[in-house]
Amino acid sequence: MAAPVFNTEFDPHYGEPVEVSPLLRRVVCNNPSKFTFHGTGTYLIGHGDVAVVDPGPREPAHVEALLRALDGETVRHILITHTHGDHSPAAAALAEATGAPILGFGPHPAQAADEDDLDDDDDDDDDEDHGAISDDPEFAEKHRPDVDFAPDIALSHGDVVEGPGYTVEALHTPGHISNHLCFAIREEKALLSGDHVMGWSTTIIPPPDGDIAAYLGSLELLLSRTDRRLYPTHGAPIDDPRPYVEALLAHRLAREAAILGELTSGPKSATEIVAVLYADVPKILHKPAARSVVAHLRKLHDDQLIAPTIAEASALKSKTVWARS
Repeated sequence: MAAPVFNTEFDPHYGEPVEVSPLLRRVVCNNPSKFTFHGTGTYLIGHGDVAVVDPGPREPAHVEALLRALDGETVRHILITHTHGDHSPAAAALAEATGAPILGFGPHPAQAADEDDLDDDDDDDDDEDHGAISDDPEFAEKHRPDVDFAPDIALSHGDVVEGPGYTVEALHTPGHISNHLCFAIREEKALLSGDHVMGWSTTIIPPPDGDIAAYLGSLELLLSRTDRRLYPTHGAPIDDPRPYVEALLAHRLAREAAILGELTSGPKSATEIVAVLYADVPKILHKPAARSVVAHLRKLHDDQLIAPTIAEASALKSKTVWARS
């Protein structure tokens, strides 16, 4: 199976509505970062009477851009893929301005609010920021988990949201976070894939709420479908998604095998594994990569293939040392 081929070609047209299909327009927020690529893409479904998907971070300029794009139209629903801080916080301001209800899977998982604690045993004081959002106050303000989120209407897997000319089905796709939803637009056989599948990068699976086993199951769910196009929240659409999703699944399984292989030569921590397996990846991405490696280690532990070398060691620490069982 070929490795996933990423598409990093994307013109965000910040603040401007761009028609990407007969039923979809996209307005990109000017919040680029190593996590958000060129920024958060908010999708407008329909015309005249619309649904808005992922209004984005606490960014007044983006809310104003959305309201300009929606001028003269009625917002019927505000749909949220998940509650990371670059996706859902602006929903409150948009709801206040339009009167539309907010729909999502549910509140932000309480334990995930502390996900930055994953690396609190790092003592590399001379390191640049490798991913902990708390190191950058401005970034933290815009991207911190939306722990205040509470949908007006909770959506479950298979629930349908309708408007004039569009039918949207909610698909529960946990893994990146437990409350992640994708939204299938039946009329176009298209899927708004949030952060579950992105074309510019693999998806980070950040413990404690990120779950590799759940993520693999959610990729399998997409392979059971016949969607013709995926629209991630970040970056360009993905045409012919089946081989791409298959490649992502194979990549994750290969990464798991490689992690297990690293432990064959002796006990190692996630930090040490990343130094080997991600040697060709810019160092600024090593801390986010360590989070995904920790998630893989937790799964291998659940599968009874590895164990921490100290019984009381935390399964969420990037420097916890693991060994083959």
